[in-house]
Amino acid sequence: MVTDESIENRVAEFYKEVFEQSYGRHREELLNAPPLDTGVSPASYRAVEHLALHIAEAPTWIFPVLRGASGSDNPLLGSSIYGAIQQLLLAARSFGVGGVLTTFHSRNESKIRELPGLPEDALTMALIPLGYPERGQWSEPKRPPVEDVVHWDRCGATRPRG
Repeated sequence: MVTDESIENRVAEFYKEVFEQSYGRHREELLNAPPLDTGVSPASYRAVEHLALHIAEAPTWIFPVLRGASGSDNPLLGSSIYGAIQQLLLAARSFGVGGVLTTFHSRNESKIRELPGLPEDALTMALIPLGYPERGQWSEPKRPPVEDVVHWDRCGATRPRG
């Protein structure tokens, strides 16, 4: 867990760099793209941009770390940690704390590992900034009905609820 503002500010600089390289330079294109053309909706872009610009404001960060993984080429190594992260985010939300799983920081893994003094064999698996929502509450997510997204036995086969 990281609460040291000097570490957070340095990581935030790396994070913004990666955001700019990945998405920031395409801002106008992404914000004005027709739906489904880019794979990133304007709303998704705005959320990613907000995180990149404000991540340092989150008071607490968690870096899930996997020991013995720094030299691995296996992209699935340690993937079981993401279930634990989901549970952490659900538990945080039940206490009114917001968070998000992100991995933008990982392009600067070697520099970031030095800041909190992680061992050489450690690999950060994610970055989870935690804090209270700026507006004090969350909106209800807009999701299609479960009947439209759950398929039975074959893709496209549905059943009514109940």
